[in-house]
Amino acid sequence: MGPIVVDVGNTRMKWGLCSSDLVWSVASLPPDDPNAWDAQWRAWKIERVQPWILAGVHPARRDELATWLKARCDRVELLTSNSQLPIRVDLENSEAVGIDRLLNAVAANRRRQENVAAILIDAGSAVTVDYVDCAGVFRGGAIFPGFGLMAKALHAYTALLPLVPLDEAATLPGTSTGPAIQAGILHAVIGGIERLINEFQHRFPTAFEVFLTGGDAGVIAAKLHRSKDVWPEMTLEGILHSRAAR
Repeated sequence: MGPIVVDVGNTRMKWGLCSSDLVWSVASLPPDDPNAWDAQWRAWKIERVQPWILAGVHPARRDELATWLKARCDRVELLTSNSQLPIRVDLENSEAVGIDRLLNAVAANRRRQENVAAILIDAGSAVTVDYVDCAGVFRGGAIFPGFGLMAKALHAYTALLPLVPLDEAATLPGTSTGPAIQAGILHAVIGGIERLINEFQHRFPTAFEVFLTGGDAGVIAAKLHRSKDVWPEMTLEGILHSRAAR
């Protein structure tokens, strides 16, 4: 009976049902809906003795889930500090790094080839593009708005620009305001990722693998013109392996 790991994000939370070293089933749930949590509990036939490990970038929602779980199961563990993770970090203030970024690095260190670096792309509300060197050390990266956040910002901070949905097939040139926004957002995110990968390659001229996760990973994978490993469970596997290393 394996543990259940949870990644609490800004817009969704993911539950992962695990074996000893693998996440084999994932559920994406609202972060603030106990009725949905209860339905998933029943769907998975979760038993009280199964351990839970929680982490994420939204501490209040993480703690709310922990309180809900403690009334239903015997063991709830929280990863709240980056010092709890089995990863070396080459930054001035490692505790200031989002824990999700380091969890991705923990997972990537289990999958990347020996003596090969890794570039980790996590595409959600924000997009992170991070670098793990060939020795497995997290070296930092870049953060910028994701598709949805860009669209909302353009709408919220201008007088006339509409809120538009993502169009994966957006083409250039956009022939009216809505399509122009859609084309701009699509190419800004894809182009930003491509530019960052090229910059990492220039600054660290060594072999690397690209790992891609997050809610918009599928859109990006289809547009990214390079070899990549689409890995929806990357953050969850980082939680699982961090627990195993403790």
